[in-house]
Amino acid sequence: MKTVDTINFSGKKALIRVDFNVPMDKQFNITDDARIRATIPTLKKILNDGGACILMSHLGRPLKKLKENGTIDIEKFSLKHTVKCISELLGIDVKFAGDCIGKEAAQMAASLKSGEVMLLENLRFYKQEEKGDEAFAEQLSKYGDVYVNDAFGTAHRAHASTAIIAKFFPTAKCFGYVMAKEVANAEKLMKNAERPFTAITGGAKVSDKLLILENLINKVDNIIIGGGMAYTFLKAQGYEIGSSLCEDDRLELCLELLKKAEAKGVKLMLPTDSVVADKFAADANHKICDNKLIEQGWMGLDIGPKAVEEYNAAIKKSKTILWNGPMGVFEMPAFENGTKQVAIAVVEATKEGAFSLIGGGDSAAAVAKFGLENEVSYVSTGGGALLEYFEGKELPGIKAIND
Repeated sequence: MKTVDTINFSGKKALIRVDFNVPMDKQFNITDDARIRATIPTLKKILNDGGACILMSHLGRPLKKLKENGTIDIEKFSLKHTVKCISELLGIDVKFAGDCIGKEAAQMAASLKSGEVMLLENLRFYKQEEKGDEAFAEQLSKYGDVYVNDAFGTAHRAHASTAIIAKFFPTAKCFGYVMAKEVANAEKLMKNAERPFTAITGGAKVSDKLLILENLINKVDNIIIGGGMAYTFLKAQGYEIGSSLCEDDRLELCLELLKKAEAKGVKLMLPTDSVVADKFAADANHKICDNKLIEQGWMGLDIGPKAVEEYNAAIKKSKTILWNGPMGVFEMPAFENGTKQVAIAVVEATKEGAFSLIGGGDSAAAVAKFGLENEVSYVSTGGGALLEYFEGKELPGIKAIND
């Protein structure tokens, strides 16, 4: 894999695709800077070589969330709100271009000196970015001498800045450290996993995890299922699930997955009990219920204590663990325990020598909420990209550098 370590950036301008799509509060304060922090070593390597950094990223989906008058909400989706955080982490003042293309950006890039950093405005203010427009990619490419992709979170998108742009740097393109680490850890999991290998998957819908479940059945020893998707499996087996989330059009599919797992000797574990509530709310009435008979008007919002015990026993015996998706509605204190206890079990297994990979998204948010992100082997920065990687798909952002 060609990384920034293979290039001396002295006197060169590196055009770097980063993933600064970070959450912010209503006052535009960054509430989780993990994605920015992850990219800092890549930027410092380039700067220490004597290079300059031109950063480009997206933030949200501004063209999908227009204001009532049909215009883009520039203030809400502007990357200018990240400049202070990047500057503080790098220890230098980062310049900001008010557009990602055009005269101002071009002039700023042309006058950028070694040791300096500039950030372009949100790429997704232009529909050409997500469309993978070649002319748009070419405009961006003119800013730099070397293209560096360090945005694993968007590696599964064939966008202008993540894949198309690489063709304008046929011999001067490489991965940043974030991308290199993500791929190395994913490869370790999928190709060199120590047994027993346990995959923990949760979230709302079976349909969101269908391809990864089918792929994992061929690779793991145990699959632990939690979250809303568990109730579709339970209903498929004839259980009463009350008002719990269910995809009725996926019942047959769940039965097929159960049969495939059994045929492969994979233990597919479903929760034996749940914390059920009379409404989807933090202040809902709730109780513990056996999953064979959840009353009408009650819905499962977390795995119960028996399920926690069974799941944790399997996790603690594991040598390789992949976790993607929470066990319940962990954002609400009344329904966080299942996710929290599974996180603690993953940490304990890691301390005993297991390799644990947390698959971005809600799982990463959960380990961060419980203060455990530094006690697992690796926390991925890219939920969707990692899922597609585990589904066996070739990611455009990776292919573009390797070609």
